[in-house]
Amino acid sequence: MRIAFLVAPEGVEQVELTEPWKAASDAGHVTVLVSTDSGEVQAFDHLDKADTFPVDEVVGDTSADSFGGLVLPGGVANPDFLRMDDKAVAFVKGFFERGRPVAAICHAPWTLVEADVVRGRELTSWPSLRTDIRNAGGTWVDEQVKICDHGPNLLVTSRKPDDLKAFCDAFLHVFAGEPG
Repeated sequence: MRIAFLVAPEGVEQVELTEPWKAASDAGHVTVLVSTDSGEVQAFDHLDKADTFPVDEVVGDTSADSFGGLVLPGGVANPDFLRMDDKAVAFVKGFFERGRPVAAICHAPWTLVEADVVRGRELTSWPSLRTDIRNAGGTWVDEQVKICDHGPNLLVTSRKPDDLKAFCDAFLHVFAGEPG
């Protein structure tokens, strides 16, 4: 399966990009780094600059039709930037409209809130997003990983970098069409 990893040009939490990327690649998936601009994205280790990664595709030049699933890594600045970009929000919404699986960790559900796709869904995130998720019609839970099957597609969410192993295991099962 081709899996899109959507990130902003700057601000993605590096471990929340690299660990799921490695897990998906190791499982035989084709991983594609999608961003709002071409070139490279600057990852962070919390507030410190970390590595850069080359962009494979620009969000305005591709669509959910090209992918079987979507992973949204976190970092505070990353989803905050993405939710302000209309093309990025439309890209995310496209996965829900097509019934394709989506996985989001930490602060990444901010982009889901902006795409108006959390209503009626149960999900988790970094705790500071709890009110945003509730105000958008979702139900926030404090769990390591949450798989929600509300609607035509499955949504996998997780709270933080400490939950990465459970997050990767869950989204790989869901993306493979297996029970979580």
